Amino acid sequence: MVVIFILLYGQFLRFFWTVRCLWFIIPCRQLYFKYFLVIVTNFHRDFKRKNMKAFHEVRNYASDLMVWHREFENISFVAHWHREIELLYIKKGSIRMQVTDHAFTAGEGDLVICDTGEIHYSNSYSKDSVLDFIIFDTGLISSHYQHHFFAKPFLTAEEMEKSGLKKRLLALEMLIDSELSEKKAYYQDIIRAALQDFWFRLLRVMPLDSGGIRKNRRIAMLEDFQTLLSYMEEHAAENITLEMAAEKMHFSPSHFSRMFKQLTGTGFVRYLNTIRITIASDLLARSDTTIVQAAFSCGFQNVRSFNRTFKEITGCTPSEYAQIAGNEPRNFTYYKSNADIMTEAEKDPMTIVKYSSSG
Repeated sequence: MVVIFILLYGQFLRFFWTVRCLWFIIPCRQLYFKYFLVIVTNFHRDFKRKNMKAFHEVRNYASDLMVWHREFENISFVAHWHREIELLYIKKGSIRMQVTDHAFTAGEGDLVICDTGEIHYSNSYSKDSVLDFIIFDTGLISSHYQHHFFAKPFLTAEEMEKSGLKKRLLALEMLIDSELSEKKAYYQDIIRAALQDFWFRLLRVMPLDSGGIRKNRRIAMLEDFQTLLSYMEEHAAENITLEMAAEKMHFSPSHFSRMFKQLTGTGFVRYLNTIRITIASDLLARSDTTIVQAAFSCGFQNVRSFNRTFKEITGCTPSEYAQIAGNEPRNFTYYKSNADIMTEAEKDPMTIVKYSSSG
């Protein structure tokens, strides 16, 4: 009887979570929930998790041309960086942004520019907005592209209007969409030429940072920081302390802690735990690994701490996650914390993760 009860209880949990997820995505639920979107990388399934760099976004493209355009409503995203250039146009509302050490609020009509390698994030869960993203490889501008040091990483709506860049940007978005959709002869050359035209006109009006020494130090610091993030993922199961990480960056622990929070929008311990939970979710989804084995394999010293942290980050316990995960592990590195329910939208080079929050 005990065995039968356990089996029936397991089936009940699986049925409960399936129904709960299906109930969540019914359109009428929009009347009762406010959705939050977080951009996360949709890694190709043949690209093994062990090769994924922490906060390093690696993008898949719908064509051989490395350019991507999408519009989203009410989204936020955690700190990340990528090799491509990102143009973020605020069509409606406003968002809180940070690009490297520049923190600001971008309003309707503003254009945010994230140059190659710059760490950026948006924490705007309480704000309504419509955002247009254009992300493209630097090679489309020049085979010898070099990072620019802008005095500020955005143009205001007034500056966009005055320079004529607003009309050009909207025309560029339409051109990218139509050319990528139709793929007529020379479409890649047409998109490349349009991107170059817009980019160089943008550079005409973007103020540059003239501090040469400060720029060099900033480059070195960001490169060291990216190296540290990669080290944290590769050695997440080891005993990595804030003091150890600070020493690698040649900072005092207190200064490093402030810098880490400033650049990523989250604390050092929180970020490290997020990596560890991502590893644990992979183990629980892909194998017969027990919860105890998963806890110790990803760096936790006891199961109680593991269970508590797992639920904080994923919104469910390890046992609940093992019931619903199947063979599809999730990358919690990009997830908003304390998410109750998650749904993944496919058929896109990027995965969109929706979060619901009552009230």
